[in-house]
Amino acid sequence: MAKKIPVTVITGFLGSGKTTLIRHLLTHNQGRRIAVIVNEFGELGIDGELLRSCQVCPDDEIETPNNIVELTNGCLCCTVQEEFLPTMQALIARRDDIDCILIEPSGLALPKPLITAFRWPEIRTAATVDAVITVVDCDAVADGRFASDPAAVDALRQEDENLDHETPLQELFEDQLACADLVILNKADLVTAEQHQQTIDLVNQELPRSVKIITSDRGIVDVETILGLNAAVEDHLEDRPSHHDTEAEHEHDDEIDSTHLVLDYEFNPEQLRKQLELLVAEQEIYRIKGFVAVPNKPMRLVIQGVGNRFEQFYDRPWRTDERRQTKLVFIGQSIDPVAIANSLAVGVASGTR
Repeated sequence: MAKKIPVTVITGFLGSGKTTLIRHLLTHNQGRRIAVIVNEFGELGIDGELLRSCQVCPDDEIETPNNIVELTNGCLCCTVQEEFLPTMQALIARRDDIDCILIEPSGLALPKPLITAFRWPEIRTAATVDAVITVVDCDAVADGRFASDPAAVDALRQEDENLDHETPLQELFEDQLACADLVILNKADLVTAEQHQQTIDLVNQELPRSVKIITSDRGIVDVETILGLNAAVEDHLEDRPSHHDTEAEHEHDDEIDSTHLVLDYEFNPEQLRKQLELLVAEQEIYRIKGFVAVPNKPMRLVIQGVGNRFEQFYDRPWRTDERRQTKLVFIGQSIDPVAIANSLAVGVASGTR
């Protein structure tokens, strides 16, 4: 029997740093052929494109399928059969070309339903959950918020029409920790030494087993620490308690919107950031992410915002076969896409590009 494909599930709230961690693993793969499944929100697929920009995956050709797979039809733990099963079957069919798989569920995902799927006969004989890695926003937990922007997490919850659980933030945090084989405290540079220790103590209280906790700055972690843990998690689910082990399904509402803009504008980064900060202040916008065309810059700018906290970096050169467009995704409550578009257009007209 062929060796099972090891699968690493990387969980954590919106803004905790999951995508940044996966980018680091891809660019420091040490020769591993890694496939990635991304549970993405927003029609533009920013996270999937951001991972592709690592330039370590093959081009999307018939002969060599791309190793980044985006699932956009809802929270992965609630659409396992519809979304996850056929995706895994397709990757299993390519098992000779894949050394391991990384899965990035949404920030709302309960790890246990996803891991349970690895007990299904269609998957069990060919793949195993090597480990569950839980990424924790150290700054948010130290402040008692669990996520860097709780409203943004709630926004995704309400946006997802397939979501069949409405877990309180703390319970979801506890469930993600309860399933962990390794916990990464990210953004520790934003807290004091005392707050860092308080976060470690709090996380330890929620861990049902002895689990190693490490600290990371911007997802920089030794690859050997993450991959190859051989936990076979699907065989030990009884050791990973969940608040949803005996609960019935919950209802939710759909008041949260998402919209995207594709603009043939180039922007000065600092001026665009100020414009976006104004939009966040004027509307209930919880999450902004996308790519920006910058005048006289051959590189594409990545901008990500959670609440009023933004970060930006250049990820790769613009390709000769693509248009230099600014593409932005906005997630929030009752947001006005026309007002957003008009605000950015005014910014361009007033000389902010």
